[in-house]
Amino acid sequence: MKLEEIQTPVTALSGVKDKTAAKLARLGVYTVGDLLAHYPRDWDDRTVRLPLAEYGSTGGQKVHTIAQVMAHLWFGYGKTRTLKIKIADETAEAELVAFNRPFLEKMLPVGAIIAVTGNFDYRYNAIQSTAFETELIAREGSLDSYGAAKVPGSGVFPVYPLTEGVTQGLLRPLIQQALHKYGRGIEGDTPSAILAKRGLMSKQDALWAIHCPRSYDEAQSARKSLIYEELYRFQCGLAKRVKERRALPPVVSKADFSPRQKKLLKLLPFTLTDGQLKAIAEINADIDAGYKSRNDRLTGEPEQGAAPVYTMARLLQGDVGSGKTMVAFFACLRTADWGGQSALLAPTEILARQHAENAAALLAPTGVRLAYLTGNLKAQGRGPLLKALAEGGVDLVIGTHALFSKAVQYRDLQLAIIDEQHRFGVLQRNAIIEKGRKPFAPHLMMMSATPIPRTLALTVFGDLDVSVIAQMPAGRLPIKTLLARMGNEQKVYDYVRRELAAGHQAYFVYPRIEETDEDDTPEPELAFAQRRLKGAEEMYAFLSGQVYPEFPAALIHSKTGEDEQAAILDGFKQGKIKILVATSVVEVGVDNPNATCMVIEHADRFGLAALHQLRGRVGRGSAQSYCFLVYGAALSETGKERMKALRETTDGFIIAEEDLRLRGPGEMSGIQQSGYLTLGIADPIRDRELLEMAREDVFENLPGGME
Repeated sequence: MKLEEIQTPVTALSGVKDKTAAKLARLGVYTVGDLLAHYPRDWDDRTVRLPLAEYGSTGGQKVHTIAQVMAHLWFGYGKTRTLKIKIADETAEAELVAFNRPFLEKMLPVGAIIAVTGNFDYRYNAIQSTAFETELIAREGSLDSYGAAKVPGSGVFPVYPLTEGVTQGLLRPLIQQALHKYGRGIEGDTPSAILAKRGLMSKQDALWAIHCPRSYDEAQSARKSLIYEELYRFQCGLAKRVKERRALPPVVSKADFSPRQKKLLKLLPFTLTDGQLKAIAEINADIDAGYKSRNDRLTGEPEQGAAPVYTMARLLQGDVGSGKTMVAFFACLRTADWGGQSALLAPTEILARQHAENAAALLAPTGVRLAYLTGNLKAQGRGPLLKALAEGGVDLVIGTHALFSKAVQYRDLQLAIIDEQHRFGVLQRNAIIEKGRKPFAPHLMMMSATPIPRTLALTVFGDLDVSVIAQMPAGRLPIKTLLARMGNEQKVYDYVRRELAAGHQAYFVYPRIEETDEDDTPEPELAFAQRRLKGAEEMYAFLSGQVYPEFPAALIHSKTGEDEQAAILDGFKQGKIKILVATSVVEVGVDNPNATCMVIEHADRFGLAALHQLRGRVGRGSAQSYCFLVYGAALSETGKERMKALRETTDGFIIAEEDLRLRGPGEMSGIQQSGYLTLGIADPIRDRELLEMAREDVFENLPGGME
């Protein structure tokens, strides 16, 4: 029997009535299976005696000793009157501050010998604890007779996640009861051969050991075994999808390009990087394999009619400005040469418009028929476009979420490309895939300008093939990142002025459209000017009117209309606008090689990945570029680490790893909306080694192995 199959309600356990069941429900515990899967977050190791004098000397381990009550003291008045119990063991004296526990005065009388377990610190000129447990050994006596005695209550005790109304004292006996009644015959998902190979416990043994460990080491072994099983089960799900998709092995791609791809190669004023060429070859192989298996399915004999169809599922990742869009264009040309349609989905109209403009300049001469579709397209233009898509008169359509709206139908959608994939949920991705011609699903290619760390790729995107563009185009210099504390902005403004005077352009980015007051500042004595949160509108007026009145400036943010956005960005690209003041709306989709300065004020209000993306708006030409991070006075430790990471490297892959470490997987790359990551006890960052171990064990049994 599997643990999740134990659907017996917790009310079947002795002592669990409706009120207790309601409290447990707040922890997500409804059944006995849920209760047994409510694993400890830590263990309280009371097997070793730790006297008062050694508090804090063993990395957070609690004091666990035998002491004598020396005195009762009271402080405060009325409802806040609090008992303080002075105690002493053979090494030191200490105080137990018994908030809301006045009854301990009678339970632990002066002179009593007690067992004490708790976290102690030195404050108010004494060793103190406010979080402690006690057990009465004798109401009177001498400490001398307990010098070598074992402390009562010794053992390793699980420490569970709690909620209001649920205590350790409630959970521990309930879980013990559930184990003894239902904890036999539990089966796991990991094969016994792998358990033996990896030195792991069976599911049943691990379940008992994590809740009732005989030692701290045994608890850790149980935890490792359960984490591994969860990751193994997760990787099995990924492997199943891989197996279904890889029903046919891909055709080995030839080195040559298709007709339209050759035309584009001749048109390019630059040479593709090795990374781009490798990615194009990999994608060509996938598209060719899909066409071959699809054609075999359509033309095969009846007995061959069920032949599987190969479908690409690939993640194309590379740093900001590495040339992913060009690789995507080559994929669209390959698809067009096979007679299919492609759709390129972008998260914003700014980015979609840029892709469409670049495609018109580069791809139209190859004979590809292009279309641009967003939610703001006027009705008179929408009708003919939708008709052309449905009849096959369009080879490549570029747009926003409008591409998967109900009214949009494709004649033969063979390739769906999703740019900035982390901005789309799994349902949106599925919606564009569903537009494919039944029964054939289109190839799926997802692009990420925020490099995805290997750990994350093995979990959320573990069923995808991955192409990486590691090199940047030739002739680009690394961006210099400079830090400035709020109050020193004038130095930044002066530096930018020199770049503007030299004929270059600059971005100024702010976290909000309008100015607001910072209510969460931990330093209220700071001047108001330092505490307020600058807005793009206010700073546009300040920069254009007082700091740089001689340079043309413009303002752009999410409330700026599409036509106005297009006009402003066009003016900026042509050099008519020298300063672009904006919110993070310019994070993607703005490409101006002449822009050499990116100023991000209140940089501590942006995530690490967003800061790296914004920095990537400059450095796109041959001139030296600069990114200025202006941070607030009350910079948190995490904020300091973000600033340090950006100053020390421009490598997006290193930054992505650091972002994952600082923020966790739940906040990165759209994981919360991906519909994939459903882990409990396991953490893909902390448990990276176990994750890779589980993936190796699962995928070595797949046809073709890991690759």
